[in-house]
Amino acid sequence: AIFPPGLRVGLTPPAGLALAKTFPGFETMDRSVKVLLTELPVQAYAEVVNAIKANPATTTPNGTKPEAIETAAGPAYYTTETAKDGAATVRRYSMILSGGAFAGYVAVQVPETATKIYNDEAVRQMFATAAIRKQVPVEEQLALMPFKLTELSDFKNVRTLAPGSALLLADGDEASGIEPAPFMLIGMIAATPQEPDDRGRFAQQAATTIPGMREAHITMSEPIRIDGQPAYETRIDATSGKDNTPVTLVQWLRFGGPNTLRVIGSAPRTQWSSAFPRFRAVRDGIQPRG
Repeated sequence: AIFPPGLRVGLTPPAGLALAKTFPGFETMDRSVKVLLTELPVQAYAEVVNAIKANPATTTPNGTKPEAIETAAGPAYYTTETAKDGAATVRRYSMILSGGAFAGYVAVQVPETATKIYNDEAVRQMFATAAIRKQVPVEEQLALMPFKLTELSDFKNVRTLAPGSALLLADGDEASGIEPAPFMLIGMIAATPQEPDDRGRFAQQAATTIPGMREAHITMSEPIRIDGQPAYETRIDATSGKDNTPVTLVQWLRFGGPNTLRVIGSAPRTQWSSAFPRFRAVRDGIQPRG
């Protein structure tokens, strides 16, 4: 199987399909046949399985009935339908399978003009090759990011949440839960305050969008400099996770250019003093990609 960069789900594409340049998956040279691969939350596969078990005659909103298929990664379900892409008629296929801690999803679109080569049986055979890898090599994940990361501060797990746009560093994992241990989120915000005087308000608004926080209140927000560039540091006390763990978070925004680098560190309040130096070391090791 071939795995698109950053993904844990892959497959063996038929002849004529190569890795796509603008999305995670495969496409023909003329880009008319597309195979998109992505990862979904683990419950997405369970919901499909439970719906089929509850009503074996169940159909999708488009009236298609999911079909079972055995893949290299285990049991999966897929649907087939004829649809329109603008004025063109296309065949669309969707498959979902279990990746253990996540669900793998594959979507295929074949224009009517290509169905003699990429017919229903050819797509089914391709689906059967779907495979899962437990981990993506750290170097492969970091190479996708728009910045270089030179320090990982001994975080046990490195995971791209969205290949090329957001990175998670964590001591916990998907099985044990991320929130009960220190973790970091690093990514870019596709915006920047127009005036230096707007940076404080921008930082506080960005802090309110950090996912998973409850009963959050900002304890500090002030301008700083990071690697010689203007930045803002904001600290927050909140509760997080299914066990309502008291946590302290820090958000660093580094300004410069059309986008803003955002670095978030979160730790249980009892572990904050040991986690904060690790967060700062990772922050200071982020460099522009030359």
